[in-house]
Amino acid sequence: MRILVAEDDTVLAAALGRALNQSAYAVDLVDNGEDANRALGSDYYDLVVLDLSLPRVDGLAVLRRLRDRRSLVPVLVLSARDALEDRVKGLDLGADDYMTKPFDLPEFEARVRVLIRRGQQHASPELRHGRLRFDVAARRVFHDGEPVDLSARELAVVELLMSRQGRVVTKEQMVDRLFGWGEDVASNAIEVCVHRVRRKLEPYRVEIRTVRGMGYLLEKANEGDAADAA
Repeated sequence: MRILVAEDDTVLAAALGRALNQSAYAVDLVDNGEDANRALGSDYYDLVVLDLSLPRVDGLAVLRRLRDRRSLVPVLVLSARDALEDRVKGLDLGADDYMTKPFDLPEFEARVRVLIRRGQQHASPELRHGRLRFDVAARRVFHDGEPVDLSARELAVVELLMSRQGRVVTKEQMVDRLFGWGEDVASNAIEVCVHRVRRKLEPYRVEIRTVRGMGYLLEKANEGDAADAA
């Protein structure tokens, strides 16, 4: 899952980015409204974290433009403005939630989880591959009810492959969903991450196939495995 954080306070933006990365989200950071508009016009996001006091174009204008395009992406507004009329204006323009600065990171992370769930309310709350189950809201993987120990980035790989099982996932798609703009991505980063996931899923007889020159494929589970999982 990919989140855009539009925040001009570099210290706060970095802290939010770290917290979201640790929860297996890919994060793009922008520090002004023009870049936020540009990102929202060209990329897909599962959530937008939007500061109202952005330079160049303020957050309310970014929010208004986003909703004018009929985008339904959830938006969590951050603001030092705590007056009732400010909160009402933000919500009326289409924000899904509003947090007043300063705030605690655990509360921020909880609100992110709620908005991600809300944004996926028409999608399945879980992904299944035979006896493997990915709980989308909790960001955890289970096999026969027992948790599978995966790092945040490994979770992101499993989620992407399970959401597109039966279809090839290219390396470019993986980079796009696993890494934010500012991250240094080594040439073999995807291969290393997929190798680690393969090793951890091997005991559960889950095979990730390399399609040479294209990417990776998680075959659909056969009906017998699916029946066992039910």
